[in-house]
Amino acid sequence: MPFIPHTDRDERVMLGALGVSSIDELFDEIPEGLRGGDLSAIGPGVGEAALLRQIAERAAGDGAALSFIGAGAYQHHVPAAVWDLTSRGEFLTAYTPYQAEASQGTLQLIYEFQTMLTALTEMEVANASVYDGASALAEAVLMAVRANRKVRTCRIAIPATVHPAYRSTVRNIVGSQGIELVDVAVSEAGVTRVESLPDDAFTALVIPQPTFFGALEDVHALTDWAHARDALVIGVCNPIALAMLTPPGRWGETGADIVVGEGQPIGIPLAGGGPYLGLMCCRKSIVRQMPGRIVGRTVDLDGRRGFALTLQAREQHIRRARATSNICTNQGLLVTAATIYMALLGPTGLRSVADACHRGLASLLEAAALLPGVSARFQGPHFHEAVIELPLSADEVVTAMAEHGVAGGLALGRYDPALDRCLLVNVTEVHTAQDIARWAEVLRRVLGERGHG
Repeated sequence: MPFIPHTDRDERVMLGALGVSSIDELFDEIPEGLRGGDLSAIGPGVGEAALLRQIAERAAGDGAALSFIGAGAYQHHVPAAVWDLTSRGEFLTAYTPYQAEASQGTLQLIYEFQTMLTALTEMEVANASVYDGASALAEAVLMAVRANRKVRTCRIAIPATVHPAYRSTVRNIVGSQGIELVDVAVSEAGVTRVESLPDDAFTALVIPQPTFFGALEDVHALTDWAHARDALVIGVCNPIALAMLTPPGRWGETGADIVVGEGQPIGIPLAGGGPYLGLMCCRKSIVRQMPGRIVGRTVDLDGRRGFALTLQAREQHIRRARATSNICTNQGLLVTAATIYMALLGPTGLRSVADACHRGLASLLEAAALLPGVSARFQGPHFHEAVIELPLSADEVVTAMAEHGVAGGLALGRYDPALDRCLLVNVTEVHTAQDIARWAEVLRRVLGERGHG
């Protein structure tokens, strides 16, 4: 069945009603130089069976390596019930609930998602999600500029401990909007030190927890430093880690102001680039600056409980050029999966997952320390990710380990030449003791083959 069901006759009827002779004529205002032209590199169409076979062959070619790569996309166990329920037609085919009276089930689910997220972060308000963690951080920066009435410098302190892809996304989105992003260097411990922060006026300070390197920031000291200078605090958090760590609503004396994160760890399996789920929370006092949607609970004229979209006037589809953001949708299907995942596990289950991740990383680091020339790059507490330093290029080691069926980690030299020998490794609850032993054995063999045995 074609995705576009219009026949040639349908197209002729519609074009006739519009008074044009061709589809190309509908776009005649686009200059010729800006048009893409024919897609000559794309081959002829194939049937469904042939296409599925081709996809399966390519997937098989990728193999099924034992992976210890994290860096923002994590392999967690997703109970079968999560996607069995998410794939039901009521959820799978539903889009953004414009008509609230016909979407009570979807609205209730999103309301439950918001409630769980505020409980996890101990923030006052959560929205109905945005696209992904990186774009959520960009939206948080824009939100902070609008919300901070005390500091009007449009300067954001963003530490190098924030994920490089997040920093790149933020620069791409806000860089042309008169907002200055001020880099803050990483300390020898792999975290941000208060003494390294510039003593200038900032609209907001971004605090990742954990950092890109898996280390844990001193969130209390950083939050109090920012608030003492009238800067807002934007937390970038891993939702699984929040089951174990101090929630951002309790950072420092008064807590963070805005919290964002990537929802992929809570019920969304790894895939080739997504789709992912952007989490976003804030204080109630600045909720009108929050992008996206919020679902509220109310009662109808008969006193029955109901759900509705609230504060919609700030969205693009209502205010257009005066909107606070161009985000006017949410990742509804992924919100469904995340909500079911959190409901199934509950606080105790989430805590057990976080604990298993933390203990697994400790076991891997113990095994790594026994290998010649291998050591921890940064000292201090971590969650389920850490950086180890190798006696040779990490990129070379990763390539060699892959030949043995193990994705050993993420080589960091691509982000910082000074970290050329550094490998970011991740452990979650899916990794067994045997998996960790295999990682250590393959790494030992690769080092030995290169004269470091």
